[in-house]
Amino acid sequence: MLGLILLRESQPLRAYATPSIRKIIMESNIIFAMVRKQILWDDVVPGREFELASVSGMKSGIRCLPFALSGNYPYYVSSEQASCLAPDEALLGLKLRPASGGGTLVYIPGAPSMEESWLEHLENCDLLLFDGTFWTDDELIRIQGGGRTARQMGHLPLSGPGGSLERLAGLKRPRKIYIHVNNTNPILDEDSAEYQQVRQAGWEVAQDGMEFEL
Repeated sequence: MLGLILLRESQPLRAYATPSIRKIIMESNIIFAMVRKQILWDDVVPGREFELASVSGMKSGIRCLPFALSGNYPYYVSSEQASCLAPDEALLGLKLRPASGGGTLVYIPGAPSMEESWLEHLENCDLLLFDGTFWTDDELIRIQGGGRTARQMGHLPLSGPGGSLERLAGLKRPRKIYIHVNNTNPILDEDSAEYQQVRQAGWEVAQDGMEFEL
């Protein structure tokens, strides 16, 4: 959300979000009032495909299919407030493809669990960018001496029974890249055993400046 405030200094913005997320951003935090007139909001509905466009309305040629993930609203959203928001608008995965046909990209920024309802999107894409936040479920607890587990924070760990390495081992088609990697995750060290395990499983670890051609 901080990016909306920083980017508004240069030009108007078109922002895509579910109605619930927009409500949290624009109504629950007074600091975002400063960007109210500079952002053109487009509502995103899970399961409804649309074409991305510029602020002026120019079509991008990229179509986006959002699909609901069974995630929760951010930790700072009270349970009372969350009870008034649509459960399927908390966390989305995105499937992107050229409007004229071509390769597809699936983006999963946070995955608290693996669900059959959206696994098909992963199996049929060409490029998968998947939540790689934590290596183990108790990673922050071990390092910081307390806190919440990875799953409690909405992130399926990479390792262990039921981790993403195990659950997605059967994916054959897409190029698979872990993104959103926390600085406590040992896969950031290319000399680590964990990094080698990821590479042997057919995954890559995202790096700044990566470009993809589909």
